Amino acid sequence: MNALKKLIYQWVSKRFMDGCSNYNSLDVRKSCRSKKQARAVFANGSVPHAKGDIFFNPFKAIQFTKRFGFPLVIKPNVSGFSRGSHFPIMNYKELWKAIFLAKLWWPTTVVEQYLEGSNYRVVVAQGKVMSVLQRYAPFVTGNGIDSIDTLIDIENKTREEMGLYPCIHPLQKNQATKRFLKKKHYTLNSIPARGEIITLFYRISLAPGGVVRTIKKQTIPKKNQVLFKDVLEMFDANILGIDVIFEKGIETDYRDQKCIFLEVNSRPYLKMHDYPRYGEREDLSAYFDELNELNITQTEVF
Repeated sequence: MNALKKLIYQWVSKRFMDGCSNYNSLDVRKSCRSKKQARAVFANGSVPHAKGDIFFNPFKAIQFTKRFGFPLVIKPNVSGFSRGSHFPIMNYKELWKAIFLAKLWWPTTVVEQYLEGSNYRVVVAQGKVMSVLQRYAPFVTGNGIDSIDTLIDIENKTREEMGLYPCIHPLQKNQATKRFLKKKHYTLNSIPARGEIITLFYRISLAPGGVVRTIKKQTIPKKNQVLFKDVLEMFDANILGIDVIFEKGIETDYRDQKCIFLEVNSRPYLKMHDYPRYGEREDLSAYFDELNELNITQTEVF
């Protein structure tokens, strides 16, 4: 049985987790698997997080909505890379559609309050803030001359010249993009004003063309850094990728703004830290040297 588990996990790791780190024990990884587990730890540690609920029956999500209202997030209780996540949900039609699509990934589903703000991945390792990235949904910036179609081509060429592929993906002109633009009353032929930001898809993820920007760690207040390190200790982990939203930004003390911790990743995707679209690539070799010295058990078992 153990041999079979190892084979299955090796296949899952190769197929879905290429570029993800593997520096935590099996017990730690188990404690981080679901959003429900993370929310319970956040609550016990007084870490700010969104009100949410886990449901199998969709009508439980409807009850939650009647109590807390929109906007909301719907996502699978177990997933990664934002797969199956839908936000911001602004009405009941979008809610029912999101529930159906999320359940294609996992039978139990999360409904949470949504916060407009800046989205970050904070990697904490061995009691230190290792790297911080701001994450962006796919977008182009208007110049008052070119269409969205042309702006996509220009941006994709820039990404190619920067050597970001295949970690960072090209922007898409598929049906999903067209439908999303239509909701915002745009088409690929629309010409945005100079400086106008046109979001092409809702998901803050690399697969549909999202990008990242490096944040200089020295710009992050001490109180925020201490909170990130505390979360690492709460899960007794060697390394965590912490997903968090700040209303004003990570450079402002979390106590002076709305802030929600979303989830923790026990096998954070560290490859993307080498391919920022904005900001400078960091040398993280010293952190890896320290992590590689760890004696970690059962890394090959899920």
